[in-house]
Amino acid sequence: MVKAPKTFRYFKKITKSVYKRIKLFVKYRLGWLRVPIIIPYHGYGDGETLLVSGYVTEDKGMAKPDEKHTRWENLLAMIKRYSSDEIPGALVTIDVDGQRQEATTGDTGLFKVRFDTVALASKKKSEWIPYVATLHSDITEDDRQVSTRGEILIPGADCEFAVVSDVDDTILVSHATQALRKLWLMLWRNSRTRKPFPGVAAFYRALHVGRDGKQFNPFFYVSSSEWNLYDLLEDFCIYNGFPKGVFLLRELKVNILKFWKSGGGDHQHKYRKIKALFDIYPGMSFILIGDNGQHDPEIYSQIAKEYPSRIRAIYIRVVRKKGRYRRLSEIKVRLELLHVPMILAHDTVEAARHAIENNLIAADSEAGIVRDAQEDLKEDD
Repeated sequence: MVKAPKTFRYFKKITKSVYKRIKLFVKYRLGWLRVPIIIPYHGYGDGETLLVSGYVTEDKGMAKPDEKHTRWENLLAMIKRYSSDEIPGALVTIDVDGQRQEATTGDTGLFKVRFDTVALASKKKSEWIPYVATLHSDITEDDRQVSTRGEILIPGADCEFAVVSDVDDTILVSHATQALRKLWLMLWRNSRTRKPFPGVAAFYRALHVGRDGKQFNPFFYVSSSEWNLYDLLEDFCIYNGFPKGVFLLRELKVNILKFWKSGGGDHQHKYRKIKALFDIYPGMSFILIGDNGQHDPEIYSQIAKEYPSRIRAIYIRVVRKKGRYRRLSEIKVRLELLHVPMILAHDTVEAARHAIENNLIAADSEAGIVRDAQEDLKEDD
């Protein structure tokens, strides 16, 4: 398909921006705008440089997910995720460890801040440090300030490696390559009724504490899903016992009429976000985990070419077999030349056994992973 000229695309972008701001102003003047809220995302850094982001939107009035929610309640929740208005041009201040920065939300309601002069007292132990984000806007009731607390992950000397994990069809059953099955799950299920792959949560917990059970290996969940799904993904991980981590998702570009495209399209943003992790933690090694349903093997191979000595292992869940093995085999051979192992795992236990053999997780963790995998399979039945 021929792309529109750059001038046209730029004009279209500007037009959308103006439309959003006019729409927001009209809703405000008519009293239709709901209470603005800040959704703070988990930030990350190395103790000197900190990256913080969040989202300003009108309150969606979403109920907490429940296993007993009907399909229609889940459908309503998904509609709210993509229909509420983000708030562009809002001033937000972020306070961390006695330092403050200001940010203005973009057209998608996102704000991003980088602190480069933070000097935290100790990095011996990994920790989550708090930050406060405050909205300064005349669109709030009585011009009052809206504040919320978030957290920033600071890995310390007690971590041996970091884990970068894809989400869809790696930890969360999504059927990302099958449009109708994917749409059915998105519409009719919630974070409490979506299914993890068998045993994967136990495997991730073993990776989190490492080979001696005393480590604090950080987790970064990188996905092509949009930030609209942040609440669903975070609650899914908490509910299913995944290690607490940082989510790195995609810009909010999908609207209510195209939400079913979530997680598709260009995946190079995942490469950029992973590369940023390698750059901000130059002394850290990584484990990369994904699936072969879309482009994880290619993205991880691209990263491996740039940082071969810093990748301990690449685990790829095989969810698509037809027409993919030849391509996977070619990538695997190229990675072997770089001394980067890529394991093609058909289930979680297979990946866990490789991790045990290579001293990445404790040997006695295998029994728990196998048990959890079997229990998850029974639940699916």
